[in-house]
Amino acid sequence: MTINNQEYPLLIAQAGPLEGQRWKISAPFVVGRERDCDIIIPLRQVSRRHSRISPAPDGAILEDLGSKNGTYLNGSLVDKPMPLSDGDEIQISLAQDFIYISSDATMPLENLPLEMQKRRLRVDASARRVWVLDQELDPPLSSSQFNLLQALYNQTGAVVPRTKIISAVWSSAAEGVTEQALDALVRRLRDRLGELDPNWDYIVTVRGHGLRLDNPPLIKP
Repeated sequence: MTINNQEYPLLIAQAGPLEGQRWKISAPFVVGRERDCDIIIPLRQVSRRHSRISPAPDGAILEDLGSKNGTYLNGSLVDKPMPLSDGDEIQISLAQDFIYISSDATMPLENLPLEMQKRRLRVDASARRVWVLDQELDPPLSSSQFNLLQALYNQTGAVVPRTKIISAVWSSAAEGVTEQALDALVRRLRDRLGELDPNWDYIVTVRGHGLRLDNPPLIKP
């Protein structure tokens, strides 16, 4: 995100009660359950003042504020101030997930590769941003929705087997995922894309085979 010609990294909420919300890291902010926190997570397992994220010369710093149930960075317990890198995953007491996007990844649409700019739907994997007909999806897609779209986007036009999609979306937990869970996720993603382009079905079901992404060039008048 660019404010007054200065780029700031982003914090994007993934799984949890704040899913889809995002914040620019332009000043220190506290995450916790108390009303005076900058990011409020209204769950009992979250401490009143749980953790803090502060801007730094090279990005941002994550600190745990003595929380009862811990702050985790990429699955490891945070016990001292930790620098954040692009794509890092932050968990607050296993109750709310965030992903950290560095300022280098928060590029505007016009800075995307030319081929990406020509399509009806555009995906920037590094920043986890999606544009439909030149409009950015806001709030952003959930983690599972983005993973599904990315799995199809990487093979635009090709039929991707459902088993491969499930593995791409749920990774190590894929073995217990049902067909019904995938169908429900596909419906939610279709609904989100339909918010900006209700007249186009991007995700095509090929019965007996899988799914494919129908993403033709964007023809402008």
